[in-house]
Amino acid sequence: MAQPTTPVPPESECRPRVALLEHQHRRLRTLLSAVHGRNRFYTHKLDEAGVRLDTLRLPDDFQTLPLTTRHELTADQDASPPWGTAYTELLDRYTRYSQTSSTTGRPLRWLDTNESWQWTLDCWKTVYRAAHVGAADRIFFPFGFGPFLGFWTAFDAGSQIGALCVPGGGMSSQTRLSLLETVRPTVVCCTPTYALRLVEVAHATGTIDLANSSVRVVIVAGEPGGNIPPTRARIEQGWGARVIDHHGLTEVGAVSFECWEAPGTLHLNECEFICEVIDPTSGTPVPDGDTGELVITNLGRTASPVIRYRTGDIVTLRREPCRCGRTLVRAEGGILSRTDDMVSVRGVNVYPTAIEAVVRRFPDVVEFRSTVSTRDTLHSLTLEIELGPRAPDDSDVAAQVAQALREGMGLTVPVRVVAPEMLPRFDMKARRFVVEREDTSRNQESAVRSQED
Repeated sequence: MAQPTTPVPPESECRPRVALLEHQHRRLRTLLSAVHGRNRFYTHKLDEAGVRLDTLRLPDDFQTLPLTTRHELTADQDASPPWGTAYTELLDRYTRYSQTSSTTGRPLRWLDTNESWQWTLDCWKTVYRAAHVGAADRIFFPFGFGPFLGFWTAFDAGSQIGALCVPGGGMSSQTRLSLLETVRPTVVCCTPTYALRLVEVAHATGTIDLANSSVRVVIVAGEPGGNIPPTRARIEQGWGARVIDHHGLTEVGAVSFECWEAPGTLHLNECEFICEVIDPTSGTPVPDGDTGELVITNLGRTASPVIRYRTGDIVTLRREPCRCGRTLVRAEGGILSRTDDMVSVRGVNVYPTAIEAVVRRFPDVVEFRSTVSTRDTLHSLTLEIELGPRAPDDSDVAAQVAQALREGMGLTVPVRVVAPEMLPRFDMKARRFVVEREDTSRNQESAVRSQED
């Protein structure tokens, strides 16, 4: 695949760590001064924790600031519907509405002013810059955005850097492939799941040879995949393009980005965020190199901030400078899992990313779904797989996948081959890891799936 001219990272991303920390704490003090007394949610939290801004010493007193959880924010919105009290400006100044994807519960509603929205766009420009995407590019967004913040900010930021941005909402996969062939984009932004779905449809219909198309970069986000080597390799092979991973949250913004020089590792944008890692159980800090939960403070979204926000994302941080020249902390291997994803099956901790890492090694498997059934306090795991038209005998593939799961995870997992197109397809976040309770039917489960093609 062709590589563009390598841009030089900005000086702000390559500064010495001491200077970076001084920059962060100067921004944090400005943020706290702007929030206290105006943002009811955080004024109450800071006062209740006994934090006094006039005597606060940074960085020494940073961890005296209380942690924030999503549960607190949703409870605040329940108590003061519909927006809650975690806003710094008068409501008539807010111009943008977003909400979380609600894959783990009721959606969290979020508002931005013009100024805070611009800050989110500037964070996305960091993603583009590291991906070597600029004004000469054409960026295709092959899905409908809805109230999902991530790719709205990507679209607006793409326009601001001078790139031609092409929306692809309200279309079938076939129509999107036809549009891709017509407008010849150089960059595609989508979820890993949908990148693979378009490869599948292109192969089935013969619409376009994606591996030899105009696309040179596929920027993925919204779910694991870009950081799972077999999934990443399958996308890059199918598109003939470089995969660039990224992650963010509606209530936080675009936090991380992958540079061209270090595939599979995410830089955290410490110019705009303070990033910590804590033990998910005790809440105490963990040293670099150990795995823990990512905690984020955004420094520029003053109108709707989060301070020491528990993201639920599990990472391992490294602070050695990257070969790209950036000194920003890196999440080794990307987002490894989420605190709410793990299910214990017969004494083995099972994560969706671990299952995908095994299943995606088999090119004949075009789609899959793992189901954890719960009866009383016991969990059992089963796997359904859908095979491509050139797959060998069904039983052979199922046996090979089962053997790989047994070797990789230490679990005996029943694997069943299902008919073509039986499993759901997703434009946005996929739900391939289903936990069923004893009283939960498949019909109830289907009601919360994303819309299929």
